[in-house]
Order: sequence, then structure tokens, then C-alpha cells
Amino acid sequence: MKTDTQTYRSQCPLSIALEYIGDKWSLIIIRDMCLGKSRYCDFQNSPEGIPTNILASRLRELEENGLLLKRPYQDKPVRYEYFLTPKGADLLPVLQHLVRWTQKHVDGAGEPPAGFFEAKPEDLLTMWENEAQKQ
Repeated sequence: MKTDTQTYRSQCPLSIALEYIGDKWSLIIIRDMCLGKSRYCDFQNSPEGIPTNILASRLRELEENGLLLKRPYQDKPVRYEYFLTPKGADLLPVLQHLVRWTQKHVDGAGEPPAGFFEAKPEDLLTMWENEAQKQ
């Protein structure tokens, strides 16, 4: 993913947003983070079955683009937890609208977990702040 404005295909805001989150997996990872997942094994256990090499690549790209932060939770071997930044948490309304659109236009779409539509980006940052206070 690109972060240098000179390498974007165009200056169209939608095109630029797709540079950050337009692949098949990034919004799934962000969705999982919105639902409280924070560890690599949590993301691997999602029903979509993201391949491990792609998961590692997307986590790195999301971090490089400022959408999430990683923190070690174990030393030997080093393992990380991932948390949404304010920039990443601000994608929650986008996810909520995509879910509503899917439920309206796609037969057989499932229901999100209870409280999904009521959640706000600042709720996700509260989770991040709580984790930060533990350290």
C-alpha cells in the first residue's frame, strides 16, 4: 500500500482510500479488531480463513499506513497484539454502512454481533486506552 501522495493513481479521495483498504483482507482484519480481536491467532481463526502470509503482510501494511499499532505481549518468542489507532477506528462507520448495504441488497447475509451498529469509533479507542494502561 502506498503512503506517498506522489505515487497515488489520482488525487480522487475514493481512489486514495482504496490504496489503504481496498484489498480483499484489510477490512476483514479491521472488522475483527472492531469486534475485539487483537492477536495474530485471533485473526487466523476468523471464518474467512486468511492465509498466514497475507495476514502478516496486511498487518504490516495497516501499521505502516497508521491504521493500527502493534505491541509485544510476549518476549520469547516475541508475539504482538494489535490495536486500532484513531485513524483505524474511524473506519467503523464505513464498516457499519457496508454491513447495512449488504443486508439490504444481498440475500442470505448474516447478522453482525449484538451492539455492532451502536458502537462508535471512540469505543474502540477506549479498548486501546485500557490496554495501554495495563502496561
